[in-house]
Amino acid sequence: MSALDEAANSGLAEPSDAHRLDEEALSRWMTANVEGFRGPLSVSKFKGGQSNPTYRLQSADGVYVLRRKPPGPLVSGAHAVDREARVQRALSQVGFPVAHIYGHCADRSVIGSEFYVMQLVEGRIFWDATFPGVGREERPSYFNAMCDVIAQLHSVDPASIGLGDYGRPGSYFARQISRWTRQYQEDPDAGRDANMDRLVKELPGRVPSGDEASIVHGDFRCDNLIFHPSEPRIIAVLDWELSTLGHPLADFAYHAMMYRMPPHIVAGLAGADLAALNIPREEDYIDRYCRATGRDAIADWQFYVAFNFFRLAAIMHGIAGRALRGTASSTQAVERGKTFPELAALAVRAMEDPS
Repeated sequence: MSALDEAANSGLAEPSDAHRLDEEALSRWMTANVEGFRGPLSVSKFKGGQSNPTYRLQSADGVYVLRRKPPGPLVSGAHAVDREARVQRALSQVGFPVAHIYGHCADRSVIGSEFYVMQLVEGRIFWDATFPGVGREERPSYFNAMCDVIAQLHSVDPASIGLGDYGRPGSYFARQISRWTRQYQEDPDAGRDANMDRLVKELPGRVPSGDEASIVHGDFRCDNLIFHPSEPRIIAVLDWELSTLGHPLADFAYHAMMYRMPPHIVAGLAGADLAALNIPREEDYIDRYCRATGRDAIADWQFYVAFNFFRLAAIMHGIAGRALRGTASSTQAVERGKTFPELAALAVRAMEDPS
């Protein structure tokens, strides 16, 4: 079964003891900080949310979503819910599709960790990158929508919406490789891998020359997008934990990595018959992004793909460590963690590809 199987990751569940919230304390905070809120409050947890636990809040005035830092020891710099709230608030100013943010709370005494509350956006989430249930003739429009929205994100001037200091522009790949290397090496619980060790050693020397900076999402996949209930239109982009100012080609390559991603790991198209499904080819998808962002082409594509498999491998390694320590948010964390060696191998394969 896929780690992103809809039955495993969508829907609600009763929170475990480690992830249970103090509903009375939360209700008091919302009364004071969320305009129009009226209790009583009922809390259930979404099954997904691998990193930051995510909850559905039912109240007398409607439904909200809460995202929090997980309980227990945390890796430095991870689970930045304050940044998630900030970037969504900023992007809403220019009509980018995000959920409305009602409030952010840095006071850990309320529910035990930092959190924010946002709008519940009703629509469709596709856990399978082949977009089952969508008509064959419609399918290209859904891929065009994804491509156009990530191009729109990379075209926003960060300073114009108050995000000029949202990250450190320049040397993005060096800093990212260092960050994920450090996270990998500082979390020995999930073990070591020869391919990952090779990537740590070789990737820094393969960074392309030149640099760019834009707002990057960091985890732009079909299952982090909410589509309109009946139209090929994205109405909200979710899960901004990894967002920063970074290299737009790193962000786009992570998204386009779906073409090479085995579907049992995350929503991917590896092995799919694209022609039969009427899904644009990888090269056509890249060309559409280039046209939307004013590029002639993307040189060093294999590096960008290798970097992103490495980065995702490091993320899965972290999930595996949290699962072993019993602090992972999702019940699927153990299965996700097991994909770490396969992702590291895919990164090495991309790095060695001469094309």
